[in-house]
Amino acid sequence: MELINVLIADDQTLMREGLKTIIDLEDDMNVTGLAKNGKEVLDQIPSLLPHVILMDIQMPMMNGIECLKVVKRIYPHINVLMLTTFEDDEYIIESLVGGANGFLLKDLNYDQLIYSIRQSVDGQMLIPNSIAVKLAKQLSKYNELTEVDLQIEKLKKEGLHFSERERQIASLLAQRLTNKKISEKLYITEGTVKNYISEIYSKI
Repeated sequence: MELINVLIADDQTLMREGLKTIIDLEDDMNVTGLAKNGKEVLDQIPSLLPHVILMDIQMPMMNGIECLKVVKRIYPHINVLMLTTFEDDEYIIESLVGGANGFLLKDLNYDQLIYSIRQSVDGQMLIPNSIAVKLAKQLSKYNELTEVDLQIEKLKKEGLHFSERERQIASLLAQRLTNKKISEKLYITEGTVKNYISEIYSKI
């Protein structure tokens, strides 16, 4: 039976050592290295040849997403599972684009951890339900923005032209942001936002 070599990258010592203790209990797994940042991961890969990297997203010097992109470019065969918390959801899509093979929540239990590592080696994409829900919401926003852009392009062909600022505000309206939120996001006054919205509606 071939051992599954695992490299653990996390800037918290307790997390690194805790994961190592759990994984080393398995007969078919072996933690070959520990790293506290992305740079250490890249330095260790050539000698350790891991099958799976458990990669924390937020680390000093080189974070998990930056490291992920380099790993996938040089070693596309290595499975990289991102270690995340609910607060890290803004990085989820960027991790997927970077080539992540899945996500592990930091509060997962022993059985889930071991099962997930084995599944990743078998080629499975691992996305916990809670993260899948967030992804669906992000994609929903993307679809709304795309629909706004399509409508604007359609109106443009009919002779109606929109400025870049008007496009921005129309897209934010599609995300159901209030005038106050739009003003904060674009660093303009609410009165200016209202004027732009009036102009958009008058053109439509």
